[in-house]
Amino acid sequence: MNQQYPDQPGQRPPMPVGMYAPPPPPKKRSAAAKMGIGCGGAFGALVLIGVIAAAMGGSDATTRADGPAKPGKTAAAPAKEQAKEDAKAAGVKPKEKSKEKPEAAPASPADRFKAFVVKHGSANEKAAIGHVTKVQGAEEQNDILDSVDVYTDFTGGLLGPHQSEGKLIASAFADWKTSRNGLVTIYDAKGEMLANGNF
Repeated sequence: MNQQYPDQPGQRPPMPVGMYAPPPPPKKRSAAAKMGIGCGGAFGALVLIGVIAAAMGGSDATTRADGPAKPGKTAAAPAKEQAKEDAKAAGVKPKEKSKEKPEAAPASPADRFKAFVVKHGSANEKAAIGHVTKVQGAEEQNDILDSVDVYTDFTGGLLGPHQSEGKLIASAFADWKTSRNGLVTIYDAKGEMLANGNF
């Protein structure tokens, strides 16, 4: 018995009778099936976490292995109120919080800068710092390229009579703030550059 093989290229000849055929290739899972299994696992993990959290935090009383249950915060609150009422009935004043308020820090960066110079600066720096009206960019420092603008009520710009005061302000700012790559620029009342320096 002669078998004829197909003449078309790419076709496999049929297997002779009695020969074992190779097993079919394994089926590949589709992306949707893989995603379904992954989402199901994530959902199951969330449900498990929720069950554990509910089991641990479900009651106001916590049990201890070495003694009876302790009441939670909500149960302790009425006891504190009762203690205050008992103290009032006995004529004992409960402890009061001190009425002294801590000294509030100045609100703006300009005020904090002025306070620093008043405390640590020279007489000339203290005189120059009185002309500062605004400080911008002192709060956002990243040590890469820090740029701070200090505005004053001086006039005349870079070639005016107050350039030396601008340099004093820049120097005082370098004492107040430090940066690896900072530049402070001092401006006059018209927005013209008065001086600059590194800090």
